[in-house]
Amino acid sequence: MSDPYRTLGLARTASEKEIKSAYRKLAKELHPDRNTDNPNAAEKFSDATKAYDLLSDSDKRAQYDRGEIDEEGNPLNPFGGMGGGMGDGRGFGRGGPRPGAGGYRDQEFGGFEANDMDLGDLFEGLFGGRARQADSTRRGFGGGGRPPPPPLKRGADIQYRLAVPFVDAASGRDQRITLADGKAINLKLPGGVEDGTQMRLKDKGHKGAGGNGDGIVMVEVAAHPFFRRDGDNIRMDLPITLNEAVNGGKVKCPTVDGPVMLTLKPGANGGTVMRLSGKGWTKKSAAPGKGKLERGDQLVTLEIQMPEDLDGLKKQLGDWNDPATPREKFGL
Repeated sequence: MSDPYRTLGLARTASEKEIKSAYRKLAKELHPDRNTDNPNAAEKFSDATKAYDLLSDSDKRAQYDRGEIDEEGNPLNPFGGMGGGMGDGRGFGRGGPRPGAGGYRDQEFGGFEANDMDLGDLFEGLFGGRARQADSTRRGFGGGGRPPPPPLKRGADIQYRLAVPFVDAASGRDQRITLADGKAINLKLPGGVEDGTQMRLKDKGHKGAGGNGDGIVMVEVAAHPFFRRDGDNIRMDLPITLNEAVNGGKVKCPTVDGPVMLTLKPGANGGTVMRLSGKGWTKKSAAPGKGKLERGDQLVTLEIQMPEDLDGLKKQLGDWNDPATPREKFGL
């Protein structure tokens, strides 16, 4: 993987919000399910995910910016930039020196052998003194004479796309998802879930010497024909007849949990907003002491639907004329 900032198309000064936004855009463009005819998309998608995993972790990002780890999150060789041939993968570069009598023997340093070499002379030139050599040995190699082995790599993550119906996302219903190994599990949606939310399934990725990777689930919330989300609330427009508006009474109203009875007062006006408590979207945090997620409200806007038989209505009204002045507040 190349530089994670370049992979996501970001400057090094990018904020957390910019990093998240850039990744979401790329993830939607490159997801393998949407690029079945483009074999390169899967690799680019994986690179974008790895770049996001590194930059979204503030500690790892700081280590990368300081040059302490590489793009894969592995520690960089502390001697990788030195001269004298030490950066060619031999000597200290891999496996570390082997101690021998009178110094470090049988190690090659940039094309010459270090037989009978006094390690003090080497550090004298590099660090300016035997005292600093001893200190560097203690700090760099832990006093054991051999650098620590590189960490074993974990398996790659596996990406999943989960399409969730609007009503399920709103009420927080568990979702069934089948993993790459063929096993199906119930997935509990987080409170406040939205389109683009990512969920991490620990150790559900590919196997690796350093442990399994994770499963990364991207949630896609479907649109609804008459419900729409407004923060923690859900809005909808409810048509009512002229008789129901005039006389009032009980009418059925749909919610994401099923229909409920809504009581109208006589003379209900179009545009009136009625509130159904606890029938909205799941909130991000549960109330203290409660085992389930809190919900917002459903806001219902009344729409008076005129009858198709206007002649019959006119006949019923006769010479009656409404004396109200509904536009007076506009100065009209």
